[in-house]
Amino acid sequence: MGRVYNFSAGPAVLPEEVLKEAADEMLDYQGTGMSVMEMSHRSKAYDDIIKTAEKDLRELMNIPDNYKVLFLQGGASQQFAAIPMNLMKNKVADYIITGQWAKKAYQEAQKYGKVNAIASSEDETYSYIPDCSDLPISEDADYVYICENNTIYGTKYKTLPNTKGKILVSDVSSCFLSEPVDVTKYGVIYGGVQKNIGPAGVVIVIIREDLIRDDVLEGTPTMLKYKTQADNDSLYNTPPCYGIYICGKVFKWLKKMGGLEVMKKRNEEKAAILYDFLDQSKLFKGTVRKEDRSLMNVPFVTGDKDLDAKFVAEAKAAGFENLKGHRTVGGMRASIYNAMPKEGVEKLVEFMKKFEAENAK
Repeated sequence: MGRVYNFSAGPAVLPEEVLKEAADEMLDYQGTGMSVMEMSHRSKAYDDIIKTAEKDLRELMNIPDNYKVLFLQGGASQQFAAIPMNLMKNKVADYIITGQWAKKAYQEAQKYGKVNAIASSEDETYSYIPDCSDLPISEDADYVYICENNTIYGTKYKTLPNTKGKILVSDVSSCFLSEPVDVTKYGVIYGGVQKNIGPAGVVIVIIREDLIRDDVLEGTPTMLKYKTQADNDSLYNTPPCYGIYICGKVFKWLKKMGGLEVMKKRNEEKAAILYDFLDQSKLFKGTVRKEDRSLMNVPFVTGDKDLDAKFVAEAKAAGFENLKGHRTVGGMRASIYNAMPKEGVEKLVEFMKKFEAENAK
């Protein structure tokens, strides 16, 4: 069969031309006679790959010179520990809980110090972003932590929290490179790449240089010290070479598409097609408060578990993959990352209309 419309939350759809290019270079990367998978991470050819990837990412995001870009392993989840280990000087941190990943980060940080949940939307199954304009920020907090786009629940911060001068740490795994971002508003902005940028196995950490220190918490593993990674340009040990190579290709693709302003516009158009349909549908409804809706992850339900299951099965048969919602929420979820073409969303809505007509009570 041909390519399906893949609405997976991650690992997720990648631009087809990136995959084709990688396929062309699989056996012989630019005349080296070997695959990127086979080459030394210390080689000249690989050094060019990782340096170009960083340069392109810096251009795309306008990353200032006083921020380091680290290509690491262990996914966003490993950063749940690395962040407190590296940043908890006073052993105090404030977390805003807007979903499962923020909650997991909060629980992990508790191993290293006093962690305060200063706001949460758990009371309504994380279907909204709490008001963060005047939070009880701790006097001695080392940082304030958020998960900016909540993959499972389909919410997104439209305004960053007022951290009252404390540094902001943000997990942007599922909205990475979906729109322009002002890096200077963050102390650390990081994310796993397997949703919007590349294959699973790489996490990118963008961190302000003054936060990269030697005096980290006692017992911090060498590999989890940002200083180790920054001093060695992400090459302290063998990095996830092939994953970084694909990320680099996606950065080139994004530049070719016109950069993050263009992506934002495209993503808004795509999301509107689906949200507009959900807002007028008699059968399907979105689960997120309107003003907090994500452009990347769109959860919806029929209100009937059996009908939800029927929809997912029929959608799969029609070539729409991975529409089942996360096990903690049920229902459906369409993840419409950068690489999902607009026609994929249009075709999905067409299918939903047909399903509604056939199953309307």
